[in-house]
Amino acid sequence: MTSKTPKSPLTTVTGLLSFVLIVGGASGLLHEWLGWIHFMGFVRFLAPDGYEIYSYVVMVVLGVAVGAAGDTLTRRGRA
Repeated sequence: MTSKTPKSPLTTVTGLLSFVLIVGGASGLLHEWLGWIHFMGFVRFLAPDGYEIYSYVVMVVLGVAVGAAGDTLTRRGRA
């Protein structure tokens, strides 16, 4: 079953940004805690030295918030 209403570009951008923030933050946390390789290595440039764990947690929380906002925009557009 497909939706008959096309997705707005803003919904697509918020979904992509949410994905990048959540996956980048989670991979950064895994790298800091377990020493695994970075899945999205560019996020290490977003975290200041000495505050990496806090930065990655903020990325995950911000990604969830952006995803929720995008979902709200999608629902508001359907109503």
